[in-house]
Amino acid sequence: MPQEAPANSLAERGNSTAGDAFMASLHAKERPLVMGVLNVTPDSFSDGGRFLDPADAIAQAERLRAEGADVIDVGAESTRPYGGAVPVAADAERRRLDAVLPAVVALGAPVSIDTMKAGVASWALQTGAAIVNDVWGLQRDGAMARVVAEHGAPVIVMHNREAADPAIDIIADVAEFFSRSLEIAWRAGIRHDRIVLDPGIGFGKTAEQSLACIAKLREFASFGLPLLVGASRKRFIHAVAPSAPLERLGGSLAAHILAVENGAAMIRVHDVAPSVQALAVAAAIRRAR
Repeated sequence: MPQEAPANSLAERGNSTAGDAFMASLHAKERPLVMGVLNVTPDSFSDGGRFLDPADAIAQAERLRAEGADVIDVGAESTRPYGGAVPVAADAERRRLDAVLPAVVALGAPVSIDTMKAGVASWALQTGAAIVNDVWGLQRDGAMARVVAEHGAPVIVMHNREAADPAIDIIADVAEFFSRSLEIAWRAGIRHDRIVLDPGIGFGKTAEQSLACIAKLREFASFGLPLLVGASRKRFIHAVAPSAPLERLGGSLAAHILAVENGAAMIRVHDVAPSVQALAVAAAIRRAR
């Protein structure tokens, strides 16, 4: 397997340390980690346009950090799971990030770059991001696995589909997808202990399939890797209790608490403070048993 490239710049050395600390925390399993979402986009499904201005984005990152986010996930291209997102060229994606990413990195929490483009991921890692969050699980951009391996970065491998198919066994489909991604990762030289798996709630799934992925999350434990669940404000909540995206906090909390009960090591959320509180109370109740 290829060896990890040496981290030469200050940013690369810093993000390598942050990536190590991130993975150590996940594998320690002392508590679930909370990833705060920062969308520097005009068209994300629940907060598009709110943080497109760099000053607003940086202020939001500071808020997420103060509220207890363990990781800040920064994305500059909408990957909204229900279609309608406008594709963004790599240079435009980088321009949106350029005035934001260094300031977010400086806050001290590990930063993940939410991108499906290898070039953007490479630039972000050189700029100080520590983790790559790929919504196509190394299967969309053929260079992504190589970039991750060269930087020795942790990678979040998310399941995705072009469209939902109600007829399929979604648990089997996710497992097969993960197996393909892990084969790609192995061939590129990505260390197994640097990988996190995400079943991709809402992405290429019906509401029922998203619910099934949370309910049967333990079926993915056979891969021996930390699991991330991002159910925050997703449309499956509306299918259960009709609501607009900003009205889905209760459903998001319920989904994430049950995801943790079913083995999730990390949750990806828009609302950090309520999520941190919910996890703390759930943990206290478990201890009281």
